[in-house]
Amino acid sequence: MLMSSLEWQAVTLTLRLATVSTLVLILLGTPLAYWLSRQRGSFAAFVEALVALPLVLPPTVLGFYLLLMLAPDALPGQLWQTVTGTQLAFSFSALVVGSVIYSLPFVVQPLQQAFTRVPDKLLNAAATLGATPLEQFRAITLPLCKRSFIIAGALGFAHTVGEFGVVLMIGGNIPGETQVLSIALYDHVEAMDYSSAHQIAIGLVTFSFLLLFLLYRDRGWRIGR
Repeated sequence: MLMSSLEWQAVTLTLRLATVSTLVLILLGTPLAYWLSRQRGSFAAFVEALVALPLVLPPTVLGFYLLLMLAPDALPGQLWQTVTGTQLAFSFSALVVGSVIYSLPFVVQPLQQAFTRVPDKLLNAAATLGATPLEQFRAITLPLCKRSFIIAGALGFAHTVGEFGVVLMIGGNIPGETQVLSIALYDHVEAMDYSSAHQIAIGLVTFSFLLLFLLYRDRGWRIGR
């Protein structure tokens, strides 16, 4: 069965959302993961728990509070509307915000574990030679953790593609603007259009399996190796 124009819009929007969110996740998650890998104590544990919260929190709970935060009468929503002239809630930008928060542990945790396993003796040796922390990170940590960056990016991308509860709460169901594949699938099921629902579901299952298969095929992908 050929996909309709609305379904192609959902595919395009989903890929766009996953790409933008993954880039933001890598940019934000890398320094956060590095900081967590070097810190101990109650405050670091508090931050780590906060990052991992989406793993156990129902997506609708997270989406509900994000919706309240992004609403026009809330401070973040007001600031956004003042700067851009547009509403943040029920927009593509809101989907990016929700996706980044919801997928953050899938990027931070693999990177944090990889950074933790970088031998301190290498970093100390570089420091004695006059390398700054940034130079140490660029010359030693990044090459050793290259595979973990691939894993983190792939997991963040795949998790964003499969999101439903969070994006529905903060983005609604606006075709061409906030209707991603998971929501389009839900629409087809509600309408009892199981043929179209199967088409989207099989596509998502195939994509997810192939991505995981490629990651697991090379055992060298494991974090820290």
